[in-house]
Amino acid sequence: MAVILSELEEIEVPKAQADGEDLWLSTGDAERATGWTLKPEGLCKGEVCVPLPAGRGGELVSSGRINVAGFWRHLGKPVLRSGDGGAWSLGTAARERTAALRTLEAPDFALPDPAGNPHRLSGYRGHKVLLVTWASW
Repeated sequence: MAVILSELEEIEVPKAQADGEDLWLSTGDAERATGWTLKPEGLCKGEVCVPLPAGRGGELVSSGRINVAGFWRHLGKPVLRSGDGGAWSLGTAARERTAALRTLEAPDFALPDPAGNPHRLSGYRGHKVLLVTWASW
């Protein structure tokens, strides 16, 4: 069992195989963790496909499993793991974070009001919004 933290969400993957710096997942678990789908043309997210590197395809895909950590590094994104391989973090590349900061636009998210009705930040675009955060630590 492994916990994978990504920009999408935190998921538990029962059949993860950690091998040093590699994290092998089934194609379904890899898609849940990253949003990337294995197709004949490579790994794809929406209409964007990344071909597997020539001569290295066996290192990223083997027997219906994907080396998610290897693919993440191929994209130039950081990967961290715990010492025992039970927790992995698939980070966002610094250039993506920098580009998001330059837009000065907060990412979209949804939170419920006290009555439980969800409100999306994107629903308030064009209006002034004050975001207040708090943490107990």
